[in-house]
Order: sequence, then C-alpha cells, then structure tokens
Amino acid sequence: EVQLVESGGGLVQPGGSTRLSCAASGFTFRTYAMSWVRQAPGKGLEWVSGISSGGGSTSYADSVKGRFTISRDNAKNTLYLQMNSLKPEDTAVYYCNAEAANRHIYWGRGTQVTVSS
Repeated sequence: EVQLVESGGGLVQPGGSTRLSCAASGFTFRTYAMSWVRQAPGKGLEWVSGISSGGGSTSYADSVKGRFTISRDNAKNTLYLQMNSLKPEDTAVYYCNAEAANRHIYWGRGTQVTVSS
C-alpha cells in the first residue's frame, strides 16, 4: 500500500522555522520526483516546491523562494521541507506528493502548519 505520511507541523511564531517530513512507503521512492503542495484555510491548492528523484534539481513558488528548502533522503525514503522566516500567510495544510510524468499521483494526508503569535 502506498503511503505518504507528513509530520512536523504545528504552531510556529512569525519569523520562526520548522521542518516538515514526509515518510514514504509502498513504492520506489528514489525513482519519483516529489513535491510539496499546500492549502490555506478556505483556499485552493498551491504548489510550493518540487525536487527531482535524485535531489539534484529543486524548484520553488515565488511566495516561498529564499525561505523554504526542499530536500530528500532516498536512503530513508523521506522528503523534507525546511521552512524559515515563516509568515502568517504560510498557514496551511501541507501535503507531500509523488510525481510521475508531471502528474501528482500519490498524496499524503497533510500536516497543519499554523503561523501565528
């Protein structure tokens, strides 16, 4: 069974940092590009960041560029999102997903990140 389990969310103060993790199982993680997508309260899905299967190529939405860093440890089947200089507008449920042929084919259940004083 394919599973993507996000963790590391919680309440963070503006300007603070946290690292999200996504533990993958049930598929060959190292062969898939991965992404983080988020959904703010009452809003639609927003793509945040992506990383190639080997980790050599990364990309970011303009809204998080310079603040967030995506990475992966294929030996641990884990995807990460380091989130620095957090803003209230970063408040959202963050989902990790696996990509194939530019499609988001596997999704986790998400982890809530709340940025508030």
